[in-house]
Formats: sequence, structure tokens, C-alpha cells
Amino acid sequence: MQYAKISGTGSYLPANRVSNDDLAQKVDTSDEWITTRTGIKFRHIADESEKTSDLAAESARRALADANLQADDIDLIIVATATPDMQFPSTATIVQKKLGIANGCPAFDVQAVCAGFMYALTTANAYIKSGMAKNALVIGAETFSRIVDWNDRTTCVLFGDGAGAVVLSASDEPGIIHGKLKADGNYLNLLNVPGQIANGQVCGSPYISMDGPGVFKFAVKMLSKIADDVIEEAGYTTDQIDWLVPHQANKRIIDSTAKHLGLSMDKVILTVQDHGNTSAASIPLALDVGIKNGQIKRGQNLLLEGIGGGFAWGAVLVKY
Repeated sequence: MQYAKISGTGSYLPANRVSNDDLAQKVDTSDEWITTRTGIKFRHIADESEKTSDLAAESARRALADANLQADDIDLIIVATATPDMQFPSTATIVQKKLGIANGCPAFDVQAVCAGFMYALTTANAYIKSGMAKNALVIGAETFSRIVDWNDRTTCVLFGDGAGAVVLSASDEPGIIHGKLKADGNYLNLLNVPGQIANGQVCGSPYISMDGPGVFKFAVKMLSKIADDVIEEAGYTTDQIDWLVPHQANKRIIDSTAKHLGLSMDKVILTVQDHGNTSAASIPLALDVGIKNGQIKRGQNLLLEGIGGGFAWGAVLVKY
């Protein structure tokens, strides 16, 4: 039986770091207001020349170096993004070109917004377990600053840009222990970008629309349930979880999930204060930070989980 394990991680953040005080000069808000409600202190914003594929490619280069692999060792590329470079082709094919991968490997995007990395990781795991791939590049990358209304204080303070990547490699021992994905389109009005593409142009609002209280209530309920389900279905107990690596949307949501699981906050990887909500990039970003700063160690059990507009949500139990 062939399994998949994480053989390398990498991340990239744009150089432009924006503080809450910086935002308070543009909209009616304050550091205290943002921090109390979200836990966010800073976010990184891509400059005009940086595209989602640029962020993705740089995080991928770092993940490849961490895995001691060359670009042409990759035989599958999946990019999770809701902010692609263009309507088509996929951002994954653009990343493939930027990395100089010329072996013709499959490359495609998945779009499940903030849950996108969970969907991409689960898909790559299936490819490897089936023998269709040996080294998969799985990337979450976003430039949400491009779809934020910078005059709307309820949303512009939440989001940031960035990318995180993992190399998932074939292994004789399980690394991806168990995963589960869910979606429910009945709640699409709670969180969306309502503009539609017509003749290559956005018709209607191109900006994020969000019912904050509605999102919070649904997220806490569903993340708690899917975390329970994945742990139980894997035959594990919460006591065996070394680290919770959650989607970094809002510290209050993270606190609620950890409390439900009975995990103390010193077993939770937190980056929301420094990155804001980077959508599909947030989980691989947090994972890479936790590994590089020495918190996460080989052999430990990690629970990754996230939820995004749709709603779409998922959780994956990983032995790192």
C-alpha cells in the first residue's frame, strides 16, 4: 500500500506589511476594535506587480528546497485559490511555467475559498495513494487585497495576501491519516463575491460580501463537528493530537474550536495576528511557520481544518 507524507513546506508573504494603525488612517477603525474582534494585528499586501502565481511559485520553491527535490521531480501541481491570475488558464499551469517544470505533469486549480487547501491536499493524497503521482506540489495562494473594498471597515481589516506550499510524497508509512470534506450551498449568501463574469468583465460588485455573525455561528458549529468526525473515524482521540493547525480567519473562531476539542491554546498554531485571513493560503502558511519555528516536530499528529464560503469545509489528520 502506498501512502503520502509531507516531505517539505514553504511559504511566502509580500514585503508590504500593513498594521491596524495604518488602516485606521484610511477607514473608521482602530487597533483596539480590530484586535478585540479578530485577533489580527498585521497583514501583508501584494504590490501591483505581484500576482497570485508569483506568491505561489516562491512558496513552492521554498517547499521544494525543504524537501530536497528538484522542480522536475514534481508530477502533480494543485493550486487552491479564489484569486487566480486570470479567468483561464489555471494558476497552477502558470506556476508550472514559472518553476520551469517541463515534464508535462498535470496542473490544475481547486476553488473552495478558505477551505481550498483542505480540498487540494485531500485530492493530492488520493493521487498518490492510487499510484498516479509520487511527488505532488500542493499550494494555497491568494491576493485577497484585490477583492476587498478598502472603504468597508467590516471586511478590509480582515484579509491579507500570501502563499503556502507543501510537497506531498509517496511513502511506505501513512502521513495523511484521514481527511473529510463537506459543503452546503444553502448558505452561499452569508459569504461571497456577488459579481459575475460576463464577456471577461466583472458585472456587479467585485468585492467580498459577508454576514459576520452568520459566518461565525456556522463556522464554529461545523468546524467542531468535522474535527470530531475526523479524529473518531481515524481511530484517534483528542489526547493524541499534538497540534491544531486551523484556518486563520478569526481568533475567536479558533478559540472556540480548540475549547470544544479540549485543547489548550499552547497546542494551537496561531498566525492570524501577523497574517490576517489569507484564505486558502492560511493553513499551509501556519503549518510552515509552526515547522520552521520548531513548534511542530517530525512524528507529531496534526489536525488541519478550515471553512470557506459556500460553505465548504474540511479537516485532515496528518502525522508529520
